[in-house]
Amino acid sequence: MRNLAVAAVLALTTALPAAADTIRVGMSGGYFPFTFTRADELQGFEVDFLNAIAEETGDEVEFVTMSFSGLVGALESGRIDTIANQITITPEREAKFAFTQPYVYDGAQVVVKAGNEEEITGPESLKGRSVAVNLGSNYEQLLRELPYADEIDIRTYESNIEQDTALGRVDAFVMDRVSSAQVIKESPLPLALAGQPFSEIRNALPFRNDAEGQALRDRVDAAITTLKDDGTLAEISQKWLDADVTAPAEGGAGSETAEAATE
Repeated sequence: MRNLAVAAVLALTTALPAAADTIRVGMSGGYFPFTFTRADELQGFEVDFLNAIAEETGDEVEFVTMSFSGLVGALESGRIDTIANQITITPEREAKFAFTQPYVYDGAQVVVKAGNEEEITGPESLKGRSVAVNLGSNYEQLLRELPYADEIDIRTYESNIEQDTALGRVDAFVMDRVSSAQVIKESPLPLALAGQPFSEIRNALPFRNDAEGQALRDRVDAAITTLKDDGTLAEISQKWLDADVTAPAEGGAGSETAEAATE
């Protein structure tokens, strides 16, 4: 009888579904159209994307918003499990974190006050000018890697780089092409794209580079593959960006997807 009771308990245990984990996802909540708040609701590409991943993996998602500059520290300290804020893969970040496959391919874009796009036509026109970037973003590093970086006045911002550019407090800002195009399309601010993207960027989800983080990365990465294969990821991209930026552009540096995003 005792053996039968033990067998029954084991059978019941194995029949139950595994308890869902909670994936704590950090984001700024201020990076339209990827993560932003409207009518007190957190929404955007990244929110739909992570909810779709959780549906595939059977996990729960807890969104944690904070300033962009604090996201990496929160991941390193274990306060969050990953960052969904268009995190670009770089050699420095790959040395620290375990990344999924890229899910957005884009390009770094110079943006200026409308009317100045004939004078500032891309990164080569930034010599002797002030350029804003978000604090902690990869765009500061991209600017510092330019051969004439010492001639550019690079200013880091927690927020409001679009407003200060439109008001003429800085000459330009650098952000990803897709977000820039959407900001120009949706915002009343007088802004314009200046030239073509000057660097292709691949964005992915970073996890802590330990056994637990790698296991979670592998589970999420498998879900991303499914979302790509069944068209869900492309649908999310079309919904928020009016373009599919989930695969590399044939023309390089995001030129084709950038054109689609501005139509």
